[in-house]
Amino acid sequence: MAQIDWTRGEIILATSLANAHEWRQLSEDHPDVVKLSKLLRAAKLHPVSSRDDAFRSPGSVRRKMADIRTKHPNYTGKPTKGNQLEHDVLRDFLDDPAGMAAETDAVRAALQSEDLDVPEALELRESVLEGRVLLVRHQRRERSPALRRKKLKDCERRGQRIACEVCDFDFLVTYGDRGRGYIEVHHVLPLHVSGEVATELEDLALLCSNCHRMVHKTPWTTPTQLRVVVRAQSSAGGPLTTPRHTDAPSPGEQVRGHWVNLGT
Repeated sequence: MAQIDWTRGEIILATSLANAHEWRQLSEDHPDVVKLSKLLRAAKLHPVSSRDDAFRSPGSVRRKMADIRTKHPNYTGKPTKGNQLEHDVLRDFLDDPAGMAAETDAVRAALQSEDLDVPEALELRESVLEGRVLLVRHQRRERSPALRRKKLKDCERRGQRIACEVCDFDFLVTYGDRGRGYIEVHHVLPLHVSGEVATELEDLALLCSNCHRMVHKTPWTTPTQLRVVVRAQSSAGGPLTTPRHTDAPSPGEQVRGHWVNLGT
């Protein structure tokens, strides 16, 4: 069975652990090594059918940490073979400790996410985890209560109806007072395009739950492009009906984030 290469995200977690222990060599039965092994083996990043018994075992985690450790500039012994990605991640940790600590948290959260499944991992084989790091940041941006409030206030000021900009679904019309003021907010520019920049209100679109998922479906599309698709389906004779939403919000519930293809 072919060996499964470590992704950047997995290497980030191994490097973070080595850094936390001040680059000392740990044994494979060290509790932190075992814990990382369990996380990597439990994650749905790689299909189970392609794994062997040694996949991300404590021994393999220890060896990966050793490879990274021997590339540290203060290491005086003979470096192991390793690869360029390990060099790159280590350099990032040395150059930007705070930034990489945040990225480590994002990777860990992404791997623990129940939304990550094998079909998505297969579809984004080479970049899914790097994309997941950006996904976490993107979701955090879309979930911002302050941004959402500003967007809704701006819409009310301009007289814009609080409804989906793609299919016109209106939660208030369908759910009555329970749906008043409820809508999901989507950032039209993914982070891998915009970078870490200040969000403008015009960069935010109001979407229903279904259209939000469709916009985030691989490949990435914009609300404007999706609206054209919806209109075309209607013109072609397909019924343009109000979509059924089974996740009606409880009062005060904030906008949810969904899967975004942000792989490079």
